[in-house]
Amino acid sequence: MSYQPNDPYLVPQTAPATRSLPRRIMRDIALEPSVSADVAVTGPQDQQTTELARRYELLERLGVPTAASQDFDELARDMATQAGFLYGFVNLFLEEQTFVGLHQPPADSGYVIVGRTMSRDYGWCPEVMARKKALPLHDVHASPRFSGNHVVDAVGIRSYFGAPLIHDSGTVLGTVCVIDPEKRPLSEARRLRDIVINAGAQVMDHIAHAPVR
Repeated sequence: MSYQPNDPYLVPQTAPATRSLPRRIMRDIALEPSVSADVAVTGPQDQQTTELARRYELLERLGVPTAASQDFDELARDMATQAGFLYGFVNLFLEEQTFVGLHQPPADSGYVIVGRTMSRDYGWCPEVMARKKALPLHDVHASPRFSGNHVVDAVGIRSYFGAPLIHDSGTVLGTVCVIDPEKRPLSEARRLRDIVINAGAQVMDHIAHAPVR
């Protein structure tokens, strides 16, 4: 399996630098973790502010790291290995999508190397957050709704499988997902979906057994 981007800017050199995935555009309002979760909801932006505040409060109370974590990296690696995908993520939805767990090809592999954050406007995880259930895309180009995504062009992704991270309180903390530059047979979709769902359960189990602050 080998992916070579058409855009020469994306072709890794002998020592490729880490690339950030698409970042949030300037019109987005920066949200601080100190925002009160009791703020009145009057519109979509206010609702996002409230949800983010609740997410931060819960993560802090549970003692969940909001930066790169070796434990989450290992969970992302195990998930990607089971699925046979090049990339695996444990993704918290903060001001940006924050990959506290990340597995990707080695720097000298010839594949695109990504960073630890991405705008909440891109990728398919926002859809998983909204629907609060797994999203299996064996071929992102099979649906016009999901093929028009900046990540398709930036990283050359053809398949995506993601599942939400939902706390017992009902708060959605983020997602787990795997992505790959090759599409998968439709017959494999159920198995791959189950892998990410099980990985999500493992992440939440890990969170539940972390020291509580």
